[in-house]
Amino acid sequence: MNHAEALAHYQSFKQQGLKLDMSRGKPAPEQLDLSNHLLAAMPDFKAADATDTRNYGGAVGLPEARALFASLLDVPAAQVVVDGNSSLALMHDTVVFHLLYGATGGTPWSKQGEISFLCPVPGYDRHFAICEALGIKMINVPMLDGGPDMALVEKLVSEDASIKGMWCVPKYSNPGGVVYSDEVVRRLAGMKTAAGDFRLIWDDAYRFHHLSDENIAIASVIDECAKAGNPDRAIVFASTSKVTLAGAGLAALASSPANIAWWSKHVSVRTIGSDKINQLRHVRFLKDRATLEALMEQHRQILKPKFDAVLAQFDALLGGVAEVSWTHPKGGYFIDLLTPPGKARRTVELAREAGITLTPAGAAFPYGKDPADRHIRIAPSFPSLGDITAAARGIALALLVAIGE
Repeated sequence: MNHAEALAHYQSFKQQGLKLDMSRGKPAPEQLDLSNHLLAAMPDFKAADATDTRNYGGAVGLPEARALFASLLDVPAAQVVVDGNSSLALMHDTVVFHLLYGATGGTPWSKQGEISFLCPVPGYDRHFAICEALGIKMINVPMLDGGPDMALVEKLVSEDASIKGMWCVPKYSNPGGVVYSDEVVRRLAGMKTAAGDFRLIWDDAYRFHHLSDENIAIASVIDECAKAGNPDRAIVFASTSKVTLAGAGLAALASSPANIAWWSKHVSVRTIGSDKINQLRHVRFLKDRATLEALMEQHRQILKPKFDAVLAQFDALLGGVAEVSWTHPKGGYFIDLLTPPGKARRTVELAREAGITLTPAGAAFPYGKDPADRHIRIAPSFPSLGDITAAARGIALALLVAIGE
């Protein structure tokens, strides 16, 4: 399709008056409806140990909620905390606690001079927002097929003690859908770091969010860190935000016994207890890992046709276009569309003029700066199948117009 044809198709598309917000990876209403039973009246409020969940207490979570997440994350229940509904909030607090109090027996990060985090790119914009808000310098690390560029990671952390952490989305990464190889997990767990209080912030957001019928598993970073003699290095985060109710789910963290004690000490200043009623109703609804996996299969049946529709439109309109490519994720919530250098921002602008709101170009990089201006995050989950098919066509036409300008 030449530029004049693309422009004509684009102008015709604009006349549809489409109004779609695809800026975030939100579950669709049909997905949320799968968990409406959570909203039913509870027959009683007593936990398994007779705790009255309506009252204060339990800052690390109900025993049965901790046991549920232990089965999901393959760790002992004693190494799990269930608190609140947002894993992002737990990640934020973890970084803040390290800044204010330091790691177990260590000096607060805030008293150690400039602090840096490694950031695999493209990555999750909300991770980067935490660093930017807290004044933590961010260092880009390229994402490869099996995870971050480990040669570069190992070099940087071995030489620079100011590097205190690294963001990781190890399975179906946001937005590229990358799955960390077992070798990458082992190297992250065992690598030599100049900072003795280096932490892996392990955001396991999409552990059960498959799009294919292949149940991909990865090595346990907690086990690998323990084997390597670095038991406190990794802190794993998870939630049911895209499993049950996005705004009213459960969040959890898992780590070494020492880190759980460290968290418990500092979180006791922040709260007298989390929402135990929500924990109890989730335990009663989800029951066990098998029940959760069956629920996630229902999610997959809703999501996969939407991803397939986007990929089909991209194949039809962008297949063979020079320097244009896109990911084919096996799970997660996103497709990463790569434009020719310098065309992502203009494509997002043209899509917006056609009624399609996308995540800002550059959002998948620290400080919102994609050096090559190439990456566009596509979030197919929220619109209806018909709308996402139309939107994918509009995005492809916007890119063709941008290329031809």
